[in-house]
This record gives sequence, structure tokens and C-alpha cells, in this order.
Amino acid sequence: MSGWNAMTYDGKDTMLRVVRSEAEQFLAMVDSDEAWEAPTGAGHWQVRDVVGHIVDTTETYFVAFDAARSGAEVPAAYGLPGMAARADKMATALRTEPRAALVERLRADFDTMMRTFDALTEDDWTNLIVSHFYMGPLPSFFYPAFQLMDYGVHSWDVREGTGRAHALHGEVGDLLTPFMFVLWKYTVAAADIEPGEVGIRVTSGPNAGDTRVSFGPSGMDYAPGDVSDLTVIEFDPASFVLTAFGRCNAGAIRGDRAVADRFLNLFFRI
Repeated sequence: MSGWNAMTYDGKDTMLRVVRSEAEQFLAMVDSDEAWEAPTGAGHWQVRDVVGHIVDTTETYFVAFDAARSGAEVPAAYGLPGMAARADKMATALRTEPRAALVERLRADFDTMMRTFDALTEDDWTNLIVSHFYMGPLPSFFYPAFQLMDYGVHSWDVREGTGRAHALHGEVGDLLTPFMFVLWKYTVAAADIEPGEVGIRVTSGPNAGDTRVSFGPSGMDYAPGDVSDLTVIEFDPASFVLTAFGRCNAGAIRGDRAVADRFLNLFFRI
């Protein structure tokens, strides 16, 4: 279903619609004194730290898109292994900002970011290469996905902090499913990995299907394919996203638990 594959231009409208929906409800949730210093599902972060993190992240995108359009040189990528520590430093540095000012700054940043996304042409979507602060050069279609990760997954974090039962919206899981394989590929932590293969099965939604994943000393690779000969880990789209982000340990193992456990513990968290 091309409208749900945001790695293609056909998925642009769907992606931007869901990003807007998630951002609007996120901003509504965080914009109160009662919520501001509440705990979240994002480690030690309070709600105000999540807001600060998205401000910091979004404003690095402005610099990156400006450089991509102008051809300006950009520094080498910071790297994903150091992302968690630096993102924490940048987010908590904004703790002293008043709630109203920081939320208004995020609203303005979001509006600017969406205008940038709206203006992307079909050629831009895949051929405009924008250098991500942590990951380096990426096609521009990754950036709406990053905003959906920010607003969708961090909305889950804010709700998790309330102690109430809740769930990730299916549209967020559906759109982010293809990007989770990329996340896994670039967050392999172990240097000395015993080679192996697993199958990942996403059981529902427009990006449902089977993927063969190989891992070893050179890292991880993946491709769609038959997994009937492999240990398989099954996920619905939301549990796949939350597991890849380290928010929960979900999935159903079909086959050798030792192989599945070895695979699932390959990754560092960002």
C-alpha cells in the first residue's frame, strides 16, 4: 500500500497528516502546570525534558535543511552511540525555560518544520540529501519520520508517566514499521557478534509482512523474504516500534528462544 510507505513520495500526505495529528495531541497534553514536571516513560525525563528534547531536535533540522539547500559544508556526524547522553544534556539544559515560553517555541518550530515538509517535491523526497546531526547524510523523507518518532513515541512516554493504561496509535506504528529496521541496523552495539539469522513478522497493518534479518561481526542486514526456516519474532506494528525503541519487551517467539534473545540484545538505546 504505497500511501503507507513514507519512504516513497506516495506516502507523503499520509505521513504529514499523522505527524500533525500526533503533534497536536502532544502539545495539548504537555501544556499545563500539572503535567510539566510529571514523570514519563523516557527514563528520568520529566514532561518538560521531552518538550526540550523535541525543540532541540527540530531546531537542528532547520540548520540541516538550510545547509542542504545552500550546499554549505556541515560537520561530520556526531554518531548514534553518543546520542543518548548528548540528547539528555541538551534537553535538560532547557529545564529553566518557563512552560509557556518553551511550549510556544515548540509550536513555532513545528509550524516551520511542517512548512518545510509541505514544500518538498517528489524529487526532494528521495534525492534531497540532508545531513542529520547524529546519523549523517539521509534522504529528506527520513525527517518527517523522525518528527513522527518524536511526537508519536514521546506521546506514549507522556501517557506512560501517568500510570494509566494506554497504547500507541496504530497509524504511528504502521508508518514507522519500515524505519525500525533502519534503527536496528544502525544501533547494533556488540563488536563480536556470533552470526545468526531471525525472521521478523509484522502481523497487521499496511506494512505487515516477513523480513529475514542476518547479523554477525559486520553488523545487521535485512530483506523481505520467506522466514519459514528461521526462528521468528512476531510483532503488531505498535509493539514493534516500542520494542525497537526500548520502551518494552514485546513480541512472540516462534522457534529457538536462545536465537531470538541473542538477536534482541544486540542493540544500544538512543
